[in-house]
Amino acid sequence: MRIDKYLWSIRLFKTRSLATFSCNEEKVKLNEGFTKASKEIHAGDVIALKAPPVWRTFEILATPKSRVGAKLVPDYMIETTDEESLKEIEMIRLLNSENRTIGIVGRPTKRHRRNLDKFKDL
Repeated sequence: MRIDKYLWSIRLFKTRSLATFSCNEEKVKLNEGFTKASKEIHAGDVIALKAPPVWRTFEILATPKSRVGAKLVPDYMIETTDEESLKEIEMIRLLNSENRTIGIVGRPTKRHRRNLDKFKDL
């Protein structure tokens, strides 16, 4: 099975074209070497995906015939990424979600503008 089709079928990418693009941009490694989207994979191979700032690693157990449900994904691969990297990914995810809620996006509402005007007059 092609590596781009495998990455899509085990739900690591939403579309197959995104999986192909990631392979072409050298964000996917197969057995410690960058790979093209058309490379054939087999059970026992190790895949690494760039999830900034770390590489997530997966071991292939089997290849599905087509896209599988989320509950069946553990039958086809095991994530072998070390705990420190997973914690780092989670920390970045939390920081990004906090930063999203802190900032003011767009124009102020009428109420916020009035409060700003009152604050400036003091």
